[in-house]
Order: sequence, then structure tokens, then C-alpha cells
Amino acid sequence: MRKLQRKAVVMSYNYLTARNQRRRRKQRYLPTRLIAILLLMVGWVALWYSLMPVDAENTGGVTVVVPRDASTAQIATMLKEQGLIRSARAFSLYARLHGLDGAMKPGTYTLSLSMPVSEIIEVLTKGPPDRLKITIPEGYTVAQIAVLLEKQGIVQREDFMQALRGPWQMAFLQGVPVNQWGLEGYLYPDTYFLSTETKADRIVEIMLKNFGRVIAEHDYSRHVESMGLTLHEAMTIASMVERETLAASERPRIAGVIFNRLKLGMPLQIDATVQYALGETKEKLLFKDLLVDSPYNTYRVEGLPPGPIANPGWPSMLAVIQPESHNYLYYVAKPDGTHAFAETLEAHNENVRKYQ
Repeated sequence: MRKLQRKAVVMSYNYLTARNQRRRRKQRYLPTRLIAILLLMVGWVALWYSLMPVDAENTGGVTVVVPRDASTAQIATMLKEQGLIRSARAFSLYARLHGLDGAMKPGTYTLSLSMPVSEIIEVLTKGPPDRLKITIPEGYTVAQIAVLLEKQGIVQREDFMQALRGPWQMAFLQGVPVNQWGLEGYLYPDTYFLSTETKADRIVEIMLKNFGRVIAEHDYSRHVESMGLTLHEAMTIASMVERETLAASERPRIAGVIFNRLKLGMPLQIDATVQYALGETKEKLLFKDLLVDSPYNTYRVEGLPPGPIANPGWPSMLAVIQPESHNYLYYVAKPDGTHAFAETLEAHNENVRKYQ
């Protein structure tokens, strides 16, 4: 009996000893497990960040040539060197995990810093698209842009005009009145690479983001606010400057005329606003044209029109925040396309007789 009791005590002791050892092992391994889990979480966050766009607001085109027989690692290195991705290793890992390692096709592509890794790989696996180089001239209206895109076979004019209505949530569009002219003034004129597969709303998005990039790079909103203007008012003035002259040197001077007239409470009497109200560009306006009933007719209404009358380029936007200081209130076109400026109505009438 005593032998059995001693045996039971020994077994109980061994059991307790083994259990305590297991507990100590668990306690010893617990910090290690927590560290491993933490490192795994940090790794996933780092991978997620590495797959994000380098610059979500920069939609400018970057030409990339993928050579024949290039490996995924080689493509990743090339993209990293061109600043299009954050990590070559993350790019290769994403391609491997999605079964796309070695599936990217050679050719010439136009990518942008606003594209995440998933979109870049999708483009490269589809193969080089049939892209067209489209240049939107400075001073084009949204209607003219729509016609240009239709002529180039990119999108139908009606689809583009419909896409302008959005809704668009860009911060710089807050407070911008919605009307039948859509996003007039905010589609930045530039050279874009588009394909026949690019949807109308995507084109609008690209142009809006390009506008946002430009004003951010130049801190334009702050400069505008320092002049007591809203961004919408500044773009309205810039659009009038853009449409009134083709000479870059005259833009700050014409901006100065507009500010002088606004300060004195004079009607702006800008022909380009009447043409916009008429919906057509006339070489010479008639007296009856100046009577058109429209809030854009600055011969009949005081102050600024409701919004931009075109999509201005950077030189005209710059003229608004750096107008020329002078006393001119009038100008008239000369045969060479430049203008004669005058401080008084008498001097202006003399210029009219001289040049027209």
C-alpha cells in the first residue's frame, strides 16, 4: 500500500513538474509570439503602403518602354528608377501573389505617378494600348474640347459634356456654381495621352487632377486669397485674359485693365464674354450682339460674369496674381493681333479710328 502511495506521489510530482515546465515554456514563448505578430502586422502595413500611388494628384504622363524578355524584377527596377513605384520588391511580390509574374508584355506605355501598383501591373499585362497624343489648346471652352476629342475618335461629344456634370468632389470645386457649362475654367489645357478605351469621366478626372496639381505646385489659392479673390473669381478673370489676347506679354496688362475697371465699378465690356454668351466666336461683333440678354454679357452687367468663359493656361492664371500696375482702362485690337491701350475714352476713340 505504501508503495502505491509513494508511486502516486511521484506521478503527481512529475505531472505538476511537467505542467509547470509547459507553463514556463508558454510564458517564455509568449513575448516571441507577440513580437512575431507585431512584425507581421508592420510588414503588411509596409506592403500596403508600398503598393499605393507615389503621388495621387500627379496625372502627368511618364513614357515607359518595357524591353522584350524583361523579367518582372527588371521591370520593377526600371519603374522604381523612374519614380513610378515606391518599392521594386513590393511590385514583384504583388505580381507573384496574383499569378502575374512574367505576364507583363513588352512595348511603350504612358503611366503616371497617380497609378497604384495594381493599376500599373494591369496596364502592363494588357499590353501597350493604342494611345493618341491629344493637345488641348489654352483658351479652349469645354464645348471646343468635346468637339476635339470626338474628332480624334476618343469619346462622343455628348458623353464628354454629360461627364462634366459629375458630381466631382475635388476640394477646389467647393462652392463652384453648377450650370449648363459644367466645369468651364477647370479643365487644364495640356498634352494628354488617351486611348479610344478611355471613358469620358476618366478624361475629365485626369484634366481636373492636372489642374489641381498646377495650383498646388504654385500655391495659387493662397496668392488668390491674398488679393481678396476666390479661386472661382480668379479663374473667371484668367479666362477673360486668355480669350482677349494671344500675346503673352499683354496678359498682365489686360489683367490690370480688368482690375482697374472693377475698382471703379465700370462695366468690363469684354468682347470675349459676349462671344461666349452667343455660343460662337465672331471676328467682329455687331451692335445687336452687344445687346444679348445673358449674365455673361459684360456690356450689360457690372462686375464679373458668373464664371470662366474658357479654360486658361498658366500664363493667364499668373497674370491674375501678378497684374501690371497702370492706369489703362481701354484697349483696342491692332491689325497684328496686339492691342493699343489708353487711359481715357478720348485716347481710346483715337486708337479705334487709327487701328479699326
